[in-house]
Amino acid sequence: MSLMRGSAEGLVLGVALDALLGDPRRGHPVAGFGRLASRFERVVYRDSRAAGVVYAGVLVGGAVASGVLLERVARGPLRVVLTAAATWAVLGGTSLGREGLAMERVLEDGDLEAARGRLSHLCARDPKGLDEAALARATVESVAENTSDAAIAPLVWGAVGGVPGLLAYRAVNTLDAMVGYRNPRYERFGWAAARLDDVANWVPARLTGMLVVLCSGRDAWRVLRRDGGNHPSPNAGRCEAAFAGALGVRLGGTNSYGGAVEHRPEMGDGRAPEVRDIGRAVRLSAAVTFAAAALVWGLR
Repeated sequence: MSLMRGSAEGLVLGVALDALLGDPRRGHPVAGFGRLASRFERVVYRDSRAAGVVYAGVLVGGAVASGVLLERVARGPLRVVLTAAATWAVLGGTSLGREGLAMERVLEDGDLEAARGRLSHLCARDPKGLDEAALARATVESVAENTSDAAIAPLVWGAVGGVPGLLAYRAVNTLDAMVGYRNPRYERFGWAAARLDDVANWVPARLTGMLVVLCSGRDAWRVLRRDGGNHPSPNAGRCEAAFAGALGVRLGGTNSYGGAVEHRPEMGDGRAPEVRDIGRAVRLSAAVTFAAAALVWGLR
């Protein structure tokens, strides 16, 4: 695969912008898309898969069309600027790392109530009653899984499809976060969004696992091969298993989501994650993101 010069330069510049700036505190384009999706949901919601297909199709199709239109009016250096801006808008790796480190600081201070309150910034797990060890594990697992969702997958789709690919991926991932839950309201309506997200992340999740191996060594490869398919998600397990091997910890176990308890197989051979492992996971996530940017540059 080869990339147009402007696309590669724009993607790498976007990674640099995300590393320097993170997400904007106000006026984030993804938040604006989320508000639009919420309003559209109120119009089209029905307890059916067909309604969910229309919902996801219109919104993702609109994101693709917007990207195509933007690329048609962008030429030369403007294409680089456009790609960089779109990449910065859809990446979330730096903000993910900041949230992880904020959780680490709160846990180091021993403030469990504050830590439970922050957990929703990282995942949908029910924080009620979680102790320090459970919160540390939840944070490490979230950093591992979201390294793919927030950083590697956007770069993959940007490399494949330019600005339309970037916008389409973030639309799919956002819709999955909004309606892709197995609860009475979204079991059928959110089916299309959840399946689209699984498909969109299949390659990026496995690339994330391999980049973790590249950045850390053979223990990550061993655990990835052995345990990566044990997770109920077709994609998250690859990321979490690789991180477990790289960090020498054991991930997985019992989780609660909105009152529903899940018992997930354990991944890795090491000890349970500790608070100090959160920073290690964040640094590994950043290294994997920069390795992906280097790979994009090499495909130029």
